[in-house]
Amino acid sequence: MLQLQDQSLRPLTTAHLAQTMSLLALSNLELRERILEELNANPALELVEDRSCPSCKRPLQRSGRCPACSAPIADSEEPIVFLSDRPFSRDLAVKRLRADGEMLEPIEPAAPETLAEHVLEQLALELDAGERELAAYILAGLDEHGFLQDPPAIIARATRVSLDTIYRVLGRISRVDPPGLATSGPRQALLVQLEVIGAEFDDCELARTLIEQHFAELATRDFIGISAALQVSEARVRAASQFIQEFLTPYPARTSWEQGRMRTAGDPNVYYNPDIQVRSNSRNGDATDSLIVEIFSPMPGRLRVNPDIRKAVVESQGEVSEAWSEHLERAALFVKCFQQRGNTMRRMMKHLVRDQRSFILQGDLHLIPMTRAELADRLDVHESTISRAVADKSIALPDGRILPLARFFERSLPIRARIREIVAHEDRPLTDEQIAAELAKEGVQVARRTVAKYRSMEDILPARLRRKECEGAGGGQTTCDEAPLG
Repeated sequence: MLQLQDQSLRPLTTAHLAQTMSLLALSNLELRERILEELNANPALELVEDRSCPSCKRPLQRSGRCPACSAPIADSEEPIVFLSDRPFSRDLAVKRLRADGEMLEPIEPAAPETLAEHVLEQLALELDAGERELAAYILAGLDEHGFLQDPPAIIARATRVSLDTIYRVLGRISRVDPPGLATSGPRQALLVQLEVIGAEFDDCELARTLIEQHFAELATRDFIGISAALQVSEARVRAASQFIQEFLTPYPARTSWEQGRMRTAGDPNVYYNPDIQVRSNSRNGDATDSLIVEIFSPMPGRLRVNPDIRKAVVESQGEVSEAWSEHLERAALFVKCFQQRGNTMRRMMKHLVRDQRSFILQGDLHLIPMTRAELADRLDVHESTISRAVADKSIALPDGRILPLARFFERSLPIRARIREIVAHEDRPLTDEQIAAELAKEGVQVARRTVAKYRSMEDILPARLRRKECEGAGGGQTTCDEAPLG
C-alpha cells in the first residue's frame, strides 16, 4: 500500500517541484508575464485586487507595508525580511540619508542610455532632420555586434533615400563613439577605427595593410608568413599586431554596450525595476539598527483558485466536471508554487542580508566571499535552487545602488575594489605586477595575470596608457591623481 501511495504522489511532487523551480528562476518582470499567461489560459485561476499580506494574510490599507511583518526588532541587527503585495514603483524609490541625518531626495533608478541614443546625440548637430531619421532607422537595424544587417542599397530602397545620402550618413555613424558602427563586418570596422585613432601609432600604414591583405593570417598569428610576404621585419609585424589587438575591436557595439544598452564601470543603474529593496531602519545612519528587506510582488493583488468554479465542479458531473477539475488542479498547483517561490526568496534573503550587512552598508571592500553552494547547505536546499533564486534578480540598496543579486557571490569583488583604490591614489601609474605586490603586503595573494584581468573588468587602463593620460592632462607636469583614470 505504501508503495502504491508513493507512486501516486510522485507525479504531483515532480510537477510541483518543476513549476516551483521554473517560477523561481524568473525576475518580477518575467513572472508578471507568466502570471498573465496563466490567467488567460486557466479560468479557474483568479487575481483578486484587494490588499493583504502574502505572509500573515492580514488585510492592508491602500498604501504602505504590512505593519506586523515589517516591524523592526528593537536593539537587534537581525534583518526584517517580508514579502510585499505590491510591485516596485517610483514612489518606492530608494531614499538616502546624509551624515547629519537629513533626508535627501530619493533616487529613481534611470533606464540606461541606448546605443542609438548615444550615437544620435553626437550626430544631432551634423545631420538635418531627414538625415537624423535615416540615422535612427540605420541604428535600429544593426545587429548585436554593431554591423549592418542590410546592404546600403536595400536601405536606400526601403527608405526611398538616395544611395549617396545613405553612404554619407553611414560614414558619419561609423566615425563617432564607438567607432566602426554600421559597417559591413569586422575588417571594415577595424579599418574605420584605424582611420579614427591611427595617428597614435607610428606604423599605421603597416597596420592597415595587415587588416586589408593579411586578415586571416593575422587571426592565426602567422607573423613569420606575413613578414616574408611583405618583406618587413617580424618585429614590425608583431608591433602592428599588438596595436590592433590592444586599441581596436572587431565588434564595436560590444566594447561598452550589452544588448544595445550602455555598460559602464562601477555599479550602473541598469536594473531599474529591482525585485528586492533594502532600507535602513535608521534616520541618523546608526549602523546597529536592523535592515528592512522588501521582496516585491510581480503585480498588485493576490492569486487564488476561483471559489465559484470550485463549488460548481463539486455540484456538476460527467466529462465537463473532469475538464474543470483539471483546471482547478492546475490553478491550485500554480498558486502553491507561487507561494513556495516567495518563501524560498524570503529565507534566502534573510541569510544573505544578515551575512552581508557590512557590504550592503559600506561597499564592495566589505563583501564576505560566499558561494551559492555554501548558502544552499545552510538553507538545506539544492545549489540549483539558490542559482535559480539569484538569476536575473536585482536589489536596491540603502545608498541608492541597484545591483544584480549575483553580485553578492562575486568573490573577486573586494579585490577589485581594492585595486580601484590603489589606482585612484597612485602617485605614478603602477604596473599590474606592482599592484599585485601591494595586495600581497595586505595578505592578498593574486598573480599578475589575475590583477590584469580584474583591472580590465573595472575598465582601468594599463599603466602605460594611464601614464599617457596623466601626461596629456597636465602637459607632463601633473601627478596621476589630478587626471581622470580609465
